Amino acid sequence: MEEKLRVGVIASTHGVRGEVKVFPTTDSAKRFGKMKKVIMDTGKEEMELEIESVKYFKQFAILKFKGIDNINDIEKYKGKELWVMRENAQKLGRNEYFIADLIGLKVVEDSGKALGILKDVMETGANDVYVVEMEDKKELLIPAIKQCILRVDVEAGEMEVHLLEGLL
Repeated sequence: MEEKLRVGVIASTHGVRGEVKVFPTTDSAKRFGKMKKVIMDTGKEEMELEIESVKYFKQFAILKFKGIDNINDIEKYKGKELWVMRENAQKLGRNEYFIADLIGLKVVEDSGKALGILKDVMETGANDVYVVEMEDKKELLIPAIKQCILRVDVEAGEMEVHLLEGLL
């Protein structure tokens, strides 16, 4: 399992006082309101940043980091990813998983037939869709609904699914 989880990407600066517009890579930008610190990966180093304030604009979170008070201090970090340590991440409910933990799971049908490896999760709004790469390199799209996803065992690295008519 991943130790760090990506929560956003700095999209652009916002104003001249060192604020940034962050595109969230979590299911809700509102989660930034509960965070105290994030880790920014600059490509050369990781910097721990303390969140001073959070505002929201459309799908973005606008963050102000403590000690960064000028646009010139933050502008060079456009496009950089923001992460949190797993222990500081949002607590998950029952049958909720971090996408990072799902990627790479072996997907098997309820009949026991191996289908492939989960390689991506598409967030569609209504429900997520799991993208499974089959052995023939074709993609199988499985809706993340309780009728299809029977069991997820992150520790064992396996997901058991039931394919509704027309999915295969």
